[in-house]
Amino acid sequence: MIKGIGHIGIAVKDIEEVLVAFSKAFNLAVSPIRDIPEKKMKVSVVDVGEIGLEFIQDYSEDGEIATFVKGKGNGIHHISFLTDQIEADIETLKARGIEMADQKPRMGVRGKRIAFIKPSALKGIPLELSEP
Repeated sequence: MIKGIGHIGIAVKDIEEVLVAFSKAFNLAVSPIRDIPEKKMKVSVVDVGEIGLEFIQDYSEDGEIATFVKGKGNGIHHISFLTDQIEADIETLKARGIEMADQKPRMGVRGKRIAFIKPSALKGIPLELSEP
């Protein structure tokens, strides 16, 4: 069952630079950056109230986030809904005619099971389901 918004995923070219800017602008502590070499990504989550801002830098040449940043610059990549029943929610969405990019949950960059809905199913809005 959907429990709320977990985070907003933000694709960035330079995660260190963006975190310093956010820290300065909003007087926030600079969150630690986690390097995930097997995915060629760096991730940092800044908690703002009950919602996290998940900054993602893809340092591969042609990964999904790298391609996004090359085409659009830094920006919102997705919104994540928290679910405590990810498999059931995927099946419910499919039964409602919603096309899933991920037919089954997969491990996300923060070690949680996730599944993306195809943006075209929601008229261009990229949405992720994530376990808490």
